[in-house]
Amino acid sequence: MKTRVIGKDLEVSSLGYGCMGLSHGYGPATNKEEAINTVRAAFESGYTMFDTAEIYGPFINEEIVGEALKPYRNQVAIATKFGIASMNDKTGEMVLDSSPETVRKSVEASLSRLKIDTIDLYYQHRQDPNTPIEVVAQTMKELIEEGKIKNWGLSVVDEDTIRRAHKVCPIAAVESEYSIMYRHIEKDVLPVLEELDIALVAYSPLGKGFLTGKYSKETTYPAGDLRNIMARYKPEVMEANQALLRFMQNIATEKQVTLSQVALAWLLARNPNVVPIPGSRNIERIKENAGADKIVLSLDEYAQINKLLNEIDVVQVAF
Repeated sequence: MKTRVIGKDLEVSSLGYGCMGLSHGYGPATNKEEAINTVRAAFESGYTMFDTAEIYGPFINEEIVGEALKPYRNQVAIATKFGIASMNDKTGEMVLDSSPETVRKSVEASLSRLKIDTIDLYYQHRQDPNTPIEVVAQTMKELIEEGKIKNWGLSVVDEDTIRRAHKVCPIAAVESEYSIMYRHIEKDVLPVLEELDIALVAYSPLGKGFLTGKYSKETTYPAGDLRNIMARYKPEVMEANQALLRFMQNIATEKQVTLSQVALAWLLARNPNVVPIPGSRNIERIKENAGADKIVLSLDEYAQINKLLNEIDVVQVAF
């Protein structure tokens, strides 16, 4: 797989692997041994950036990533996150804490679970309203100086927060949802990232699975799968967004690729600072996603796709 650079010198595969779904959000957690094998299969497929968080599981996801990647530590970049003390999977309610004391406990615990000496990319998972972003940035600056982390970033934040944090300690990446069906960050966040040369790590680049075209209004999901309550999987929303899938299918047919590969190639064509992180438990899907790295959309093709895309009435929902 080709590579991209996050921050000054963090070289990663153009597509990263999102590990969350192995133990959080999409039904019962994957058996630990199977999950470890899946992460290793992703590495063998060319992925060298792996994205996790302390809250996934909670905690078990970091343990899986640490165990799986231990033999390849000098060949991979590991990103994890702090700041969500607890989360209710049924309501989505989060308890947020990014106080310096809590962050320092979190980083030590993550290092232990991941079995590493330094974290390549450390994100604030969600902004803590009780801790000014400048205080968080100062803590990150200290952790970088201490060698606990190499780079830091923010997740799901606005333009003002990015600018304020970046002044205190340069941000390497911002992680936000971004896909061909969910483009809200194009209005304000993406422009400031491009201005400040900050990478965008795009989570849910396949629209939480919708853009694969593998699901219909009749599809059922196991207990604990968030798609049971996601607005984008309501029958009326799925029906409204079939036009987008048909549009993508035309491109896929012309390029002789899959819908997933079209969605990922579109993201890669935005600019070299975009790194999508699709996740899957299915090794064949992981390999399929990696194939998007080989699809080339010219500037003219990308512009034409966007022109036509803007003519489609896409129902964009945040969840």
